Amino acid sequence: MRTEFRKISRVSGLGGATKWYLSEDCLLAAKHVMYVVEYRRFYLRDIESIVVWPTRTWILRAAIPGVLLGAAGAALGTWVNLTSGAIFCGAALAWVGLELALGPTAQARIETSGAIVDLPLVKRARRASKVLAKIDAAIRAARGGAPEQTAAQTDVTQAAQPAAQSGAEAASVASTVADLT
Repeated sequence: MRTEFRKISRVSGLGGATKWYLSEDCLLAAKHVMYVVEYRRFYLRDIESIVVWPTRTWILRAAIPGVLLGAAGAALGTWVNLTSGAIFCGAALAWVGLELALGPTAQARIETSGAIVDLPLVKRARRASKVLAKIDAAIRAARGGAPEQTAAQTDVTQAAQPAAQSGAEAASVASTVADLT
């Protein structure tokens, strides 16, 4: 049995890069550090949750280089010549503008039935919804849909309309909703 892996995400940083692949039964993380590749496999039927959130320090990626390049530009403009100072100040503005346009960076946590793993799933938070939608579709296909969720949703919608039901039917629906919660 041969499974086809397709790449869904790539996150690179100073410590290496992580590539994410998806097949019909698993999610694979290949973490590259120098000449070593570490693989981590998450079976789709075991995944309980994937949480992606924006980092709080993402603004520092724009502020620190922007301030350093701006200070270097001001110093060069004062001591050397105005052209070199303008080049560095323009680079500072371009750096800050690009980082603000790309948006916040993201962190991710994958929780399975046996472990909780913190690995970068996406570089920026705005791309997370696309990657999570692909993973969600693969999980639903691997689990054969979610018939228990659809049954629970129909019970909840029936409980929201008790006026059209008799007393015995409303009591049975209310007990089913109470069991779900």
